[in-house]
This record gives sequence, C-alpha cells and structure tokens, in this order.
Amino acid sequence: MKTIYLIRHAKSDWSAPDTYDAQRGLSKRGKKAIPIMAKALHEKHIKPDLIISSPAKRTKLTAKGLLKELGYSQKIIYQDDLYLADPDTMLSVVKSIDDKYRSIFLIGHNPGITEFANLMSDGEIENIPTLGIVALHCTSKRWEDCGYHHASLEFFIYPKMLKE
Repeated sequence: MKTIYLIRHAKSDWSAPDTYDAQRGLSKRGKKAIPIMAKALHEKHIKPDLIISSPAKRTKLTAKGLLKELGYSQKIIYQDDLYLADPDTMLSVVKSIDDKYRSIFLIGHNPGITEFANLMSDGEIENIPTLGIVALHCTSKRWEDCGYHHASLEFFIYPKMLKE
C-alpha cells in the first residue's frame, strides 16, 4: 500500500501586495503553525520516504520548516509543475514516483490540493486550509496504478483543530 500526505503550504505573507505570487513567504501565523503540525505528524509516527514540493517560496519554507521540526535531513524535490497544479498534474506526479518509496509528502496549493484529495478518496473536504494535511492510503502496490477513487482517507488535520 502507498500513502500520500497532501500538505497545503502554511499561511502566506500578504504584507507586500506587490510581491510576485511565487515569491511570497510565510506570515507569522504560518510560521507558528509549523511546529504544531510537525508535532501532530511526530505523534502519528509519520516519516515520509520522499518529499515533493511546489517550488514557490511559501511551499519551500513549509517543507523545510516541517523537516527541521521533525528532525529530518531528507532531500526535498521541487517540481515546477506542482506550482498551482490541478488534480491531473498532481496525479501525473504521483504516478511517476519510484515504487521503492512507500509514503510521500506532496506539498502544494489550493484549489488543486483539495480537489485532488476529494478525487482520490471520494472525499467531501470543502477546503484544505493552510498547513492542512490529508493522509490518503492508495490501494495500489505501485504508484503508477494509483488513480482517482483508489484511495481511502486516513485523516485530515489542520492547525486550528490542534491549537492548545
């Protein structure tokens, strides 16, 4: 079985509205949410074999922040086609993954990430909020066999539900 952890980037910084979208960093709230979500992943004993992210600054900072908090030193693969990707593009990325990997972090953007989660699992998630994480178990043994409606939703968590 293959597991996809869909992660939407942390809350982005809009303090400089003229900043090109792909260059926006993280807001204070976004930075504060990273340790909360990393703790939740750690408590669930989640260790991805592969991390693939959009190359946007906010997704890079989210990926690096999570890995730092989790104490991982894994390489992150930045894939240009994940920037504001639609579900078909995300599925293409998933299908191209080497079968030696069992679980992945796929870090991206809305609306594509929410649509992808729902198509994969027949889910009814209205919106994956910033730094929301959806765990999907694909019934396939090979990544290239993963497809829409071939996954089950394991969990869906986000920062506001975990604040102490």
